Amino acid sequence: MKSAAPCDNICQIRRVTWTGLAVNLGLSAVKFIVGWLGSSQAVIADAVHSLSDMSTDLAVLFGVKIWSAPPDANHPYGHRRMEALVTTVIGLILAGVAVLMGYHALATTRDLDIQKTGWIAISGPFLSILLKEWLYRWTVKVGRQVKSSAVIANAWHHRSDAFSSIPALMAVGAASFNPGLAFLDHIGAMLISLFILKVSWDILYPALAELTDQGASEKDHALISEIAMSVDGVREAHAIRTRKFGSHIHVDMHILVDPDMTVRKGHQISEDVKIALIDQGPEVMDVVVHLEPYES
Repeated sequence: MKSAAPCDNICQIRRVTWTGLAVNLGLSAVKFIVGWLGSSQAVIADAVHSLSDMSTDLAVLFGVKIWSAPPDANHPYGHRRMEALVTTVIGLILAGVAVLMGYHALATTRDLDIQKTGWIAISGPFLSILLKEWLYRWTVKVGRQVKSSAVIANAWHHRSDAFSSIPALMAVGAASFNPGLAFLDHIGAMLISLFILKVSWDILYPALAELTDQGASEKDHALISEIAMSVDGVREAHAIRTRKFGSHIHVDMHILVDPDMTVRKGHQISEDVKIALIDQGPEVMDVVVHLEPYES
């Protein structure tokens, strides 16, 4: 089954991303206020993090207008590579967040003198964890429906923000209850930074593979060959080459047909192969078919 219409996909992406932008702005304001009222530097720092998260929302909102644009004279294959570029940017931002979080945790390991804070400061990180986890689930669902790597990457950025609020919550709780437990903040931050670093690599690897023209998987190649061979009149299929554009695949291939058939008949078979691959193939967007005579 093919994905929904491009217009519907764009509307879904914009809706969930604008919501994420509004949530990030609202959370930043709430964390600043409760952090100031509760005398918590950790919560105020978390507010700055939420404010910086809006950069990836803006990247998706800006990028979707470009990668969803139709092909033109300067971009005959379309603009889908922009999605991989946006995904790469988000992955690098996630990696930067992880490295900075881990470095800060290590650099302040011996600094356990946490100021007595008010319990009101806990509400900021707690609200952030709830809202950002909800936003992650909604965004990743939309990303999978529209098969957008950039939207899925942005969803993981939402979840990384939820995870980064955990050390702030631990720090405020420890400082409010017993300052001697402040070391838990550093341990939690280091573990979470390692997890976010792993997620950033999982996001970056396929995006970089696409930008360097990596082809489809062996499984997809086998399926493409199988579909082409199922078309009436195709005697053999070979020289299959693929390149990925976002969640879609462009295919170049050779098919062998009866050498005595007319050019019109051979052209019709090549069109049948193209239609079959687009309808039944692994998210095939376009196919270029080269005809060759079959020799026994």
